[in-house]
Amino acid sequence: MTWVGVVLLVLCVWLALKVVGVLFKLLLWAVVIAALWWFIHPYLGLPLLPF
Repeated sequence: MTWVGVVLLVLCVWLALKVVGVLFKLLLWAVVIAALWWFIHPYLGLPLLPF
């Protein structure tokens, strides 16, 4: 493997970790919003499922 291949491999791994981090943050925000909805919906008279 040449040095160009090593650089490309490192770059691809770094980008994959960045994508996984962003997806994990989006998942955490979805959990936070779902938890807030679950706690607040009875007080506002809203249905359990928003759709």
